[in-house]
Amino acid sequence: MTRALKSLSVVLLAAAPVLACAQLTANVSLTSNYKFRGQDQDASKTKAIKPAIQGGFDYAFGETGFYLGNWNSSVDWLSGNSIEMDFYGGYKFKAGGMDLDVGALTYVYPGNTTGNTTELYGAATFGPVTAKYSHTVSKDYFGWAGAKTTSSRGRNTGYLNLAFAQEVAPNTTFKASVGYTRFAGDIKDLGVPNYVDYSVGGAYDFGAGLSLTAAVAGANKKDFFGPVNKNRLIVTLTKTL
Repeated sequence: MTRALKSLSVVLLAAAPVLACAQLTANVSLTSNYKFRGQDQDASKTKAIKPAIQGGFDYAFGETGFYLGNWNSSVDWLSGNSIEMDFYGGYKFKAGGMDLDVGALTYVYPGNTTGNTTELYGAATFGPVTAKYSHTVSKDYFGWAGAKTTSSRGRNTGYLNLAFAQEVAPNTTFKASVGYTRFAGDIKDLGVPNYVDYSVGGAYDFGAGLSLTAAVAGANKKDFFGPVNKNRLIVTLTKTL
């Protein structure tokens, strides 16, 4: 056995107790339009229907509260790239009657690293309400600064989201959210305005991990961002395994 294989064996044996308690789930979705923070992620089309295939994995380390995950979606807003790959990890715990969640998330765009962005986040859930704040720590925010001039940076861009989810009938949940993007000063100096996004809709759970969601989503500042911020009715079918 080579030294590398011996080292790998030692790591796997050491990790076995943790892996035995871990929980792995997977999900796959088909959506009529992928919006991120109110903006269409397929900028090549102006029509409302812009189908995207999505899916990923979540790995929870038993009752420790730690987790890792990966989520992916087809996109079309960067030259030479057709997929978004998200990698994240964090820690969930309870305090003061709230469910808390802190972690880090990296958005990766193979074929065009211009959009690559890393954020730190923190979320608190109390009853049906969740507040989450994400803060950019990478040098740019989805290419907004670097795509315009190499002297600008998007670090310290922030995003605050307030979400409400409440079951209103058997297997039926009402959902609503509003978010605010505050661009870093270097991006704002380029004339890019802060903006608000929103979503209102619901979800129906068919059981066996199958659910259907429908929501109207969009954002303001359409005079600057154009059709990508337009209101859309988005329907998504998801299967969780």
